[in-house]
Amino acid sequence: MSESVNLPALGESVTEGTVTRWLKKVGDRVEVDEPLLEVSTDKVDTEIPSPVAGVIEAILVAEDETVEVGTALVTIGDGSGAAAEAPAEPEPAAAPEPEAAAAPEPEPTPAPEPAPAAEPVAEVPSTDAPAPQEQAAAAPPAPAPAVDPAPAAEAPAAVPAAEAPAAPAPAAEAPAAPAPAAAAPAAPAPDAHAGYVTPLVRKLANERGIDLDAVSGTGVGGRIRKQDVLTAATASAPAAEAAPAAAAPAPVEVSALRGTTVPMSRLRKVIAERAVISMQSSAQLTSVVEVDVTLVAQFRDKVKGDFHAKTGTKLSFLPFFALTAAEALQAYPIINATIEGDTIVYPAQENISIAVDTERGLLTPVIRDAATLDLAGFAQQIADLAERTRDNKLKPDELAGGTFTLTNTGSRGALFDTPIVFLPQSAILGTGVVAKKPVVVSDAGGDAIAIRSMVYLALSYDHRIVDGADAARFLVAVKNRLEGGDFAGKLGI
Repeated sequence: MSESVNLPALGESVTEGTVTRWLKKVGDRVEVDEPLLEVSTDKVDTEIPSPVAGVIEAILVAEDETVEVGTALVTIGDGSGAAAEAPAEPEPAAAPEPEAAAAPEPEPTPAPEPAPAAEPVAEVPSTDAPAPQEQAAAAPPAPAPAVDPAPAAEAPAAVPAAEAPAAPAPAAEAPAAPAPAAAAPAAPAPDAHAGYVTPLVRKLANERGIDLDAVSGTGVGGRIRKQDVLTAATASAPAAEAAPAAAAPAPVEVSALRGTTVPMSRLRKVIAERAVISMQSSAQLTSVVEVDVTLVAQFRDKVKGDFHAKTGTKLSFLPFFALTAAEALQAYPIINATIEGDTIVYPAQENISIAVDTERGLLTPVIRDAATLDLAGFAQQIADLAERTRDNKLKPDELAGGTFTLTNTGSRGALFDTPIVFLPQSAILGTGVVAKKPVVVSDAGGDAIAIRSMVYLALSYDHRIVDGADAARFLVAVKNRLEGGDFAGKLGI
């Protein structure tokens, strides 16, 4: 008995999907909830699990084919249909015949054994197992001569007489090899002054990477003192610093995509279409402010260890930006508003979309009712949504309903950018990299230059309903909140 598996509804507004990859083939057995295929929609890419257990009897939709919700994708049965195909597989698998052919081979093997035996003799220095067997025969002559390598080379080379003279030549070179060995005995020289080196000095030399043999002692009797090691370390410091500087530029890894042509994924097509529509349908511009987040950085450094221990999540700067944005959206709801025809809609909640960079493209899962969250709530939701987005585990509805977007381009080192607002939203906040830089600060004694942690915040907005003054008021509210640095009551642990 067979059962069809249809394309399920993948979200409120999703009406169709594209089969991107089959994870099973005809004849494969599947269990309940085991993934069958991957489907791409205009909301999300997701896996379709099997609602029943059985054997794949027929695949009804090919890869890259787009079908509507409810379309039959595959039929799964009890395996009777695939039973006929099963015998075909055992026949090629009838490897007993090659095995039978391999069985007679052991008989001729005794004949070729001498050849491998000769090989191990030549490989005595590298292989330990065969060597003792034939070294037993070669052992008596080996102790007789004073130089073992020469007879060892002559014994195997005795078969080809022409090679025998060639062997002595390496034999003559062999003493050259011991020469380095002779260099090793030069160790007595260090031993000679080893008595003049205290354990403390030896430890210091090891820590600083100083070769004691190259250090001239200034102590009594040529003893090497601590100051001698420190002087040698200081002299070698510039060279040590120059080395990493020269090795700093890593070679650029050449991408395998160079010179290729690949079709756009469904997700990339959707992003492209919506970006063009948004730019053509709205009047977008960007305002930027520079914010001193030194107090935030100090507070974060102070609590991040305890925060991670209690929540299991690392505390980055992004939860601070999300929290302050949610607070400012409550004060300036025009930044959170949308346009519907000739009307402006002010949502009752602040649903913040978080931009997540994935291999498939940029996705924006939504943190709902963001104004009710503290730093711990933001950190946990951001980490959870980002992980499930990259693992393709999001539900389509988790990508819908955002009223404002936060994108952290600083995570990739960007100073700031001018992000695009995606309709129907009216604004998006881009956060740049947090970097230390010298700035002018004012105190009771006047102006001074200090090293501060600074970041650029860029707000792109739809000028049809948001004016420059509205954008500036929102940004200044976020700036003042961050520079105040008072987040102890919003930590949430």
